[in-house]
Amino acid sequence: MKLPISIITTYGMMSFLRYHLKPQTQESREKLLELSGLKSVVPLDCYLGLAGLPFKITPCAMLKIAFWAQNQLSYQRAEEAIYEIMKIKINDDTVRAVTDFVGNVIFERDCRKADESMQKLNNGSLSFPKDRDGVLYIQTDGAALNTRSKDEGGSTWRENKLGEVFSSKNIRYWTDHKGNRQHQILEKEYISYIGSVSEFKKHLFALALRSGYGHYKETVILSDGATWIRNMAEELFPDAQQILDYFHLCENVNTFAKHLFKMDEQKFKPWAKKVCDKLKNSGFREVLSELEKIDRVPNNSPVNLFGYITNNINNIDYVAYEKKGYFIGSGAIESGNKLILQDRLKRAGMRWNPKTAQSILTLKSKAESKIWTGDVEIPFLAHCFCRSAHV
Repeated sequence: MKLPISIITTYGMMSFLRYHLKPQTQESREKLLELSGLKSVVPLDCYLGLAGLPFKITPCAMLKIAFWAQNQLSYQRAEEAIYEIMKIKINDDTVRAVTDFVGNVIFERDCRKADESMQKLNNGSLSFPKDRDGVLYIQTDGAALNTRSKDEGGSTWRENKLGEVFSSKNIRYWTDHKGNRQHQILEKEYISYIGSVSEFKKHLFALALRSGYGHYKETVILSDGATWIRNMAEELFPDAQQILDYFHLCENVNTFAKHLFKMDEQKFKPWAKKVCDKLKNSGFREVLSELEKIDRVPNNSPVNLFGYITNNINNIDYVAYEKKGYFIGSGAIESGNKLILQDRLKRAGMRWNPKTAQSILTLKSKAESKIWTGDVEIPFLAHCFCRSAHV
């Protein structure tokens, strides 16, 4: 309650209202009186909503700290930014700890929502409208992250799996001064997960549902052709058209050609260009026929081009895809990997605790998806309110 208080100052008598915070129960009031003789004091942490939280920092301040931690190149840079902007001195270790806490709260919430989405799929409780329009694009890729712990094989490298979803309704097209058609994706959403495919697929499916999967006439999945992505897509999105990224295919063609012609540029470059042109024009059967006549894996080549094309033969009809207006390159997910993983977590000398990395990747994905307010701030404040209310 507010009570009037008057004090004498050098400017004379001043009156103002002051909060008197009283213990909530009779027992606590009696205990307080017994210990100190005071009747109108309660722990300030409870009043400010800090009770039950791991830091003496308000939830709003924790959110700002976490935002700058994922936004800057390092926790040290975040420490500097927080001081410059908020005029709060907080060391980089505390910045990391606060960010871990916020990120873990949001990640656990995402895990619950991912499980709920998979339950809907497994229970057959999903329903979609009959009248549908547009194209939903789903892209996914994996990239290595150096950690401070070893896996069963003794490696410190873990794969971060990144998913990205956007729709044809959120793409702006224009023609540049050279007459080339350009485009810009106006809205997209990312999810990032360090762990198994069996868990990542839940998060990807939840993301697809949030983005409107089932409400679009067509679904297109673009990837580099990795087996785990192809199998996951067939399981979750059986109605989707998978497309092998054309530029990734050409990279493999060039790698194969270098080994086939023993790094002779005058031979491998024109051969690779000819093969890529044939594939761009949906001449994959002709390419396979040619590959059958030569050594399929020459000179210890890391690429089995015949097997790579065969495994993705239903996903490389580029002429048909371009007629439908589909993208045939997964540049969006490649730039997403750079934006979310590499720029923040793969700087020189960086090694990560997997849980810490997951926390900051979760927050980074939300920020770059431009859903920070709805998917970080509101859920986190609700979490803190519930936690304090139970103390």
